[in-house]
Amino acid sequence: MNRWYLGVLATAVGVVACGSPAPVEETLSEPEPMAAATSGAGTIVRVDPGFDALVPSDAQIEKLADGYMFTEGPVWVRRGEPEPYLLFSDIPANAIRKWSPTEGPSDFMNPVYDGDPGERTQVGSNGLLIDSEGRLILCEHGNRRVSRIEADGSITVLADRYDGKRLNSPNDAVYHSNGWLYFTDPPYGLAQQDDDPTKELDFNGIFRLSPDGVVELLVRDQTRPNGIALSPDESTLYVANSDGNDKVWYAYDVLEDGTLGPGRVFYDANAVEAPGAADGMTIDRNGNLFATGPGGIWVIGPDGTHLGSIQPDEVPANAGWGDDGNTLYMTGRTGLYRIRLTTGGLIP
Repeated sequence: MNRWYLGVLATAVGVVACGSPAPVEETLSEPEPMAAATSGAGTIVRVDPGFDALVPSDAQIEKLADGYMFTEGPVWVRRGEPEPYLLFSDIPANAIRKWSPTEGPSDFMNPVYDGDPGERTQVGSNGLLIDSEGRLILCEHGNRRVSRIEADGSITVLADRYDGKRLNSPNDAVYHSNGWLYFTDPPYGLAQQDDDPTKELDFNGIFRLSPDGVVELLVRDQTRPNGIALSPDESTLYVANSDGNDKVWYAYDVLEDGTLGPGRVFYDANAVEAPGAADGMTIDRNGNLFATGPGGIWVIGPDGTHLGSIQPDEVPANAGWGDDGNTLYMTGRTGLYRIRLTTGGLIP
């Protein structure tokens, strides 16, 4: 039996001001019962009966490609030609990779950053997403910006500064249906991170970009804001804090004007001893989080219940929906994985 998790369930309540997480009071339960089984290129851990409605008993984890350096940001391009395909970042390799159902793996964009990296090793893109017009949006480490590739191949800079200062290294982003783009900005693309002399902001923020190009700071007190996702009804914004010393998913109410209410701890994984931290995530049509965390993909219900985990042979850093929406693609360090589920999410 896989014992990396051994059932530590943490529940926490945080009271904060100005959208910032506050100190957390934790209550740890007794170890959870688990059913873990090898399933193709990995292991599936069933914790709660609700998991069975999402992940079939015969589900298999497939490994599609390998040989990468550190993969991130999978996004399905359903309007792709001559067929739909998956794009994902290979950050240290400074490339965006492509995987096609018929042609397999290839390069899509190489390099992403064409300047002098200096001492920086993480200069490629990270999070990728598709906007309502089918254009690719990039969170770029090397260029320290959020950008868009236009239909003619030209690049439009959407955001690279806040209050006149350069962003750190945008990491992940999600669109609201009204055109707001929420994005996170930790320092992972900087050689010395928070201590880097080129860091111009004295915080790592969660921002909102308006359709007319205005960058607004929403939260500044997460230590490592990383993966970000909206609930299906767009009432809640989830943000992963990828700090190894604070492995927590936060939830924020999205207010009517698009700003965020006080942050609260949605799930605390600090007691879990396994490789990885709270990182990229996606959400299914019923509001269940498929969140990369210690050991694999944590499937967490909208009420904060840990339902089970999907653990590829490599710890994934992000996940996204593909094919008809019911296939979960997972970027796992050097490899690309997928699993077919009974649930799924929307594909723009």
